[in-house]
Amino acid sequence: MLGSSAPTILRLDVAGQPVSWIAWQDAACLYVKQQVAWEIGETEFRIWGGVSRITGLRSTLTINSIIAVHGDVAQKHYRSIVPHLTNRELFRRDASLCMYCGHQYPDGELTRDHIVPRSQGGSDNWTNVVAACKRCNTAKGGRTPEEAKMPLLAVPFVPNPAEYLALKNRRILADQMEFLKRQFRHERLMDMLASA
Repeated sequence: MLGSSAPTILRLDVAGQPVSWIAWQDAACLYVKQQVAWEIGETEFRIWGGVSRITGLRSTLTINSIIAVHGDVAQKHYRSIVPHLTNRELFRRDASLCMYCGHQYPDGELTRDHIVPRSQGGSDNWTNVVAACKRCNTAKGGRTPEEAKMPLLAVPFVPNPAEYLALKNRRILADQMEFLKRQFRHERLMDMLASA
């Protein structure tokens, strides 16, 4: 039986676009309800069920690491969906590097810096925020990088849904990562996740 440490399953829509990570228990329910349209992953998990009173045999269910689900339709504007911005995914997008000094820090020592400060009308979105160490964020203050003479080391970007799912999950199986990487648009993210 799979435990709580089991990897999550990558759920796709019927067109093959990644939708979400789901627990193996939820995937098992989709299999039992015959809602899995197709599978693509190389990794399989076997779940053992109860013993039949009639046959005396124990039931099993094999779950694939990547499944497409009936009823999930391709999102019309898949590439234009903006994922939810959280510090955890922001820091992973920026490889835990301060985008001003270039040093790597643990998450607890990083902050979300607004390139155009909120006090100057800057918004809280993927293209206006970067990871910054506390020292650099304090030094920059309520100024833009140009005003503070602190140039950015990389251009911020909005991750597409496949990139966001890769950022969101720290325990991705090799076949799941290969599938997601085929839809990556940002080479920096591909390099960063490959080295993780």
